[in-house]
Amino acid sequence: MPGPLDHLKIIELGHVIAGPFSAALLSDFGADVIKIEAPNRTDMMRDLGPKAEDGAGVWWKTLGRNKKILSLDWKSGEGRDILRKLVEGADVLIENFRPGVLERAGIGPETLHEWNPDLIVLRVSGYGQEGPMRDVPAFGRAAEAMSGLAHLTGFPDGPPMHPGFPAADSTTGLMGALGIMIALFAREKGIVRGQVVDLAVFEALLRLMDYPVPALTGANLSPRRNGLRQPMDFAPGGMFRTSDGVWLTVSAGSAETAQRLLRAVGGDSLADDPRFETLGEMSQHMAVVFDAINDFVTQHTAEEVTAVFARHDAVASRVLSVEEITTNEQIRHRGDIVSVEGEQTQVIGPIPHLSATPGELRWLGRPPGADSRSILSDLGFDDEQISALCEAGLVRLEGRGTP
Repeated sequence: MPGPLDHLKIIELGHVIAGPFSAALLSDFGADVIKIEAPNRTDMMRDLGPKAEDGAGVWWKTLGRNKKILSLDWKSGEGRDILRKLVEGADVLIENFRPGVLERAGIGPETLHEWNPDLIVLRVSGYGQEGPMRDVPAFGRAAEAMSGLAHLTGFPDGPPMHPGFPAADSTTGLMGALGIMIALFAREKGIVRGQVVDLAVFEALLRLMDYPVPALTGANLSPRRNGLRQPMDFAPGGMFRTSDGVWLTVSAGSAETAQRLLRAVGGDSLADDPRFETLGEMSQHMAVVFDAINDFVTQHTAEEVTAVFARHDAVASRVLSVEEITTNEQIRHRGDIVSVEGEQTQVIGPIPHLSATPGELRWLGRPPGADSRSILSDLGFDDEQISALCEAGLVRLEGRGTP
């Protein structure tokens, strides 16, 4: 069955994570993505990090999934003409260069919309296309710092900390895909034709860090990092280690679930304590609650804690390692870890799960120039013309570098 985005054509000029991740997410559901790399300079994600048995970077394998690869010097005159032909038949163009790069190359949004008035242009940059920090260079960690995420992660007496994955870049990719779909919907409804989606890398995390701003401005509460507890833990929970060394995260999101949790760890005397009658009252004594949970968990094995919590319909979740993620029965049952024939490397499968038009992993990241010949042929170039472009260093074919 064709994917729900089967007729969506995307040109990716992006590199590294944020822009390419947006395209990868949409490619899972059938979007036809053409990733363009310079003939003499490929995406650094091909070489960053550990390599698979075939020598390709494993991170590239998932970021380049389902994408056709065109090796093209789009800044040259002939290359620009080829890019124009691609844009004229595309729905979306994704770029995540520093502001001004496209304009200096003569293909800013005004030019792109002259070529194709219906084009959606996703522009990802460190701090956005406008503003006093427009030209300041930035990477994901700078965005994590600016969003407030790093400030709220860590222990009270320790330094701010980054999470264990590229949170800013990944959430930007997710938000970029959302922005593209909203713009496409507006186009389909006839509200507008093409438009620009201007997304700063720090903004996706800032949007997800929604709660602290109204807490400060509306209630004069300033969140602070709180170690194994939430920065503003108005409901009981946290991270605890069992007597057999297993880390569990415990949580309760309502007064009712909090009462069940307290009954599990302290019996009726703790659950019926007047200090814990409501979440509001409980929040005034959260240190007492945390200590009670910690005392119970640290004195029991993971199996014992899980059994007690199950009897009380309370939540205690094991913290999974990557090894445990890849073998977890629920994750496997959901089909969330997948691969393709002939590949040892496994990746996270298409998410979310659609009942009628599910996503599909068709292939992992391909070599440089893997689809240059077929893409150029589709644009009307014959073999002689393609060879001439290759000899001129404007195009790279798979297995053939630039002269």
